[in-house]
Amino acid sequence: MRILVVEDDANLNRQLQEALTEAGYAVDVAFDGEEGHFLGDTEPYDAVVLDIGLPQMDGLSVLEAWRREGRTMPVLLLTARDRWSDKVQGIDAGADDYVAKPFHMEEILARLRALVRRAAGHASNEITAGPVRLDVRAGKVTVDGKAIKMTSHEFRLLSYLMHHKGKVISRTELTEHLYDQDFDRDSNTIEVFVGRLRKKLPGECIQTVRGLGYQIDED
Repeated sequence: MRILVVEDDANLNRQLQEALTEAGYAVDVAFDGEEGHFLGDTEPYDAVVLDIGLPQMDGLSVLEAWRREGRTMPVLLLTARDRWSDKVQGIDAGADDYVAKPFHMEEILARLRALVRRAAGHASNEITAGPVRLDVRAGKVTVDGKAIKMTSHEFRLLSYLMHHKGKVISRTELTEHLYDQDFDRDSNTIEVFVGRLRKKLPGECIQTVRGLGYQIDED
């Protein structure tokens, strides 16, 4: 999953980036509203962490612009304000969740997991496909109850496919959601990771749809 962090406090921005990267996300960052708006309007993010008090363009204006432009990715607002009226204003602007500073990083991670999960139509942190079970919270994959070792990129790829079970996902879409904007992207690496996953997972878990991409069945 690919996350955008828009936060002008350099230290907090770095802490968020490090925590999200360690949790297995591909992370892009911006330090002002204009840059954040541009990235959110041009790149396909699975969720955004957005501070309200930003220079150049405040967070609520960024959010309202995204929603007017049809951008539907989940947005978690961060703010030093803790008045109920500010929360209402944020939700009305199109936010999906709201956290007041200071906060614990585990809360941010938990709320992001929930936003991404709900956006993909899943109610639980555990997603299954036949004997394959992916635990988003623990970052683990099991097959018939047996733990499967995976690299971070293999886990990201499988996680994205399982979050979108039943849908055909193109190599381009996988590349856009697995890597941050600074990564030297090569769609051929997707085929390499799929090949590795197929050696670790049962039978036809990941299916190739010729000319279109890859799919994991609903069952």
